[in-house]
Amino acid sequence: MSNWTGFGAAILALTLVLLVLTRRSRRVLDRIAEDGERSRSRANYPTDPVEKSLDGEPSDGTADREADDAERGHPTDGVERDHPTDGVERGIDDSVSTLALFANVTITQALFFAVVVAIAWGSDVPASAFGVGPWAGAGSVRDLAAIGRATGYGFAAGLALYVLDDLAAALAERAGYGAPDRLRETLSPATRREWAALLVVVLPTIAVFEETLFRGALVGAFAIGFGIDPWPLAVGSSIAFGLGHGAQGRVGIAVTGVLGVALAAMFIATGSLLAVVVAHYVVNAAEFLTHGWFGTAPGDPLRPD
Repeated sequence: MSNWTGFGAAILALTLVLLVLTRRSRRVLDRIAEDGERSRSRANYPTDPVEKSLDGEPSDGTADREADDAERGHPTDGVERDHPTDGVERGIDDSVSTLALFANVTITQALFFAVVVAIAWGSDVPASAFGVGPWAGAGSVRDLAAIGRATGYGFAAGLALYVLDDLAAALAERAGYGAPDRLRETLSPATRREWAALLVVVLPTIAVFEETLFRGALVGAFAIGFGIDPWPLAVGSSIAFGLGHGAQGRVGIAVTGVLGVALAAMFIATGSLLAVVVAHYVVNAAEFLTHGWFGTAPGDPLRPD
């Protein structure tokens, strides 16, 4: 027999821990950004193209830069050299690499997911309460068709939600309430290897864990186990979902909360955890690809030329 009381208490405690850690993560991101700004300041050289030398003649600043180089221990043979910028342009100090951040995020999310699974298993809560249908282990043609439909619904919904999410962020920015891009900038890949890690490992792990907790457990399982209407649960879980993205600022929390309501509505309508996992992944992947790979800003189509 399912221990719904123990399950509910443990899931709520886990959600609270997650929100506390989110606040701490925001402080870490702030520190990384501040370190990056200091690194950029140290790496910058005088940019005034014309400076006055001691004899009053124009100077391009070469002598001053060579003097600075000598003080810093850099070669002063007059040959221009590229100075290291790894981790500086992206606002990350040299001690923190993008792949290290990816590993940290992936491991943390995977551990939280394992805790949710362990809580459900220990409380004898069935997988069906999370929206995981019998197709998960059956493998018949009919079940594969259901998987395909859920994946298709999730992909289409994810694209639509990304467009709406992007437009909402753009409208907020135009109204003077732009959300900070620190999180996306910190995790933005710079190499093909990093892009592969982000798209194949990091984002799927985030989507699986967050949907399992915020939609599967806090909406689906709670509605079945406690006989509660799922719609109030959808609102409550979406508030927690938004607060869990506190690194994106107040506007980011609001936009993410609304996105959570949309994902919860999709979960209630389809009863499929797979569909919302795919939709969540598509939203995140599309955001990184359009803003990171293609370099567009939120809501560029709304901006005048």
